Formats: sequence, C-alpha cells, structure tokens
Amino acid sequence: MRVIAGSVRGMRLAAPRGMQTRPTADRVREALFSIITSRRELGQAQVLDICAGTGSLGIEALSRGAGFGCFVEQERRVLVVLEKNLEATGFTAKSQILAVDCLKALRLLAAQGRRFDVVFFDPPYASALYTTVPEAVGGLSLLADDGLLIVECAARNPLPERVGTLIRVDRRVYGDTALEFLTLEGA
Repeated sequence: MRVIAGSVRGMRLAAPRGMQTRPTADRVREALFSIITSRRELGQAQVLDICAGTGSLGIEALSRGAGFGCFVEQERRVLVVLEKNLEATGFTAKSQILAVDCLKALRLLAAQGRRFDVVFFDPPYASALYTTVPEAVGGLSLLADDGLLIVECAARNPLPERVGTLIRVDRRVYGDTALEFLTLEGA
C-alpha cells in the first residue's frame, strides 16, 4: 500500500499482519480522491478518518494538501502502525490520534466544537456502526456545511438514501467495495 499523490507520493505505508485491517485498495483510493477533488479543494481541509486503521485515507488527504487530519482508531496493535505511518510521512504535527471507541471520539470532537470538511468512515464490513456513525456525524454537527462524508462498505449492503440529517449524493461500486458519499441535507 502506498500514497498515490501529493507531497509524499509513492511512500509505502506499513500495515499490521493478518486481516485485522482491510486497507482500501490503491485503485479505489485513486478513484475516491478523484471524486473528492472534483467536488472540492483539499487545500487546508480539516479531515476526520474514523476507524482509521493504517491511516491510508487521512494520510492521502494530508499528502494532497489537507491542513489537518484527525484519526480515530481504538485497536492497540493497529495504533502502533498508524503512529509509525504518520511519523514516516512527516504528518505527526498536522494530525491527532484519538485512541477510543469511534462514538466516544465523535462526542468528544463535538464537545470541542470541531467541524470537518471531509470525513472518512471505513469500519469492518460486518460492523453494526454503518448507520450509527453517520447519524452521529450529522447529528453532532461534525460536518462542515459543504462537507462530505465518505463511507466505504460492502457493495451488497448499501446505506439508506437518508441517514439522520445526511443524504446520499453518490454511490460508486468497485468490485466488492462501495463508496457512499453523503452531505448535509440542503448543502
């Protein structure tokens, strides 16, 4: 797995052994960032990477000019790899890691008044969090007015058209993987 574009283009990212994480394939990340940049500039964007794993999505955004990345990951063995990847890419100073459950992290960020331009959510495909986390992102006002929540999920299990205050504006399928794009209703 490597960073596709930007300031650390081509850098290889570490990944933990086994199937504990399921890093987004290079071709899917390339398509994802093409879609994002067709909708908005990443320059100085505030990015949130929920269930970050190796950090590949947030790191890709930082490499492409995002101003800050917040990474949420609670698995200790994976946290070591995430920290190593942020250090290797030189993005430690422009990032924050929250080593807690994702819903707790979202409540903490909301209490701090944080808002994000791009939010990535890539949990294990069998997770029960697929509607809970998007509802929390919208309900806690964590998404900027023109912000974008991207959910990576199994292609056979689409999200509803509406999740709380968010509506799906796009869905792309790449083999077994689907990318769901949600925004605040009326944005």
